[in-house]
Amino acid sequence: MDNRWLSVDEVSEYLGVSKDTIYAWVTGKGMPGYKVGRFWKFKRDDVDAWVREGGAASSSDADQKEKPDHE
Repeated sequence: MDNRWLSVDEVSEYLGVSKDTIYAWVTGKGMPGYKVGRFWKFKRDDVDAWVREGGAASSSDADQKEKPDHE
């Protein structure tokens, strides 16, 4: 089992978002990350749980408009 610490680059690639988004999520949405010196490190299991719990979900009106109300 691969349980090593992941970097911002690795988490951004894993989730398919930019590094800036990862930093915004850590500081503004409570994404679980740990500062080691000047670097942020993440455990994949913590990130997966946070995403499953809706941590990455956006509540902005713009995001709501992306989904049509009917199909």
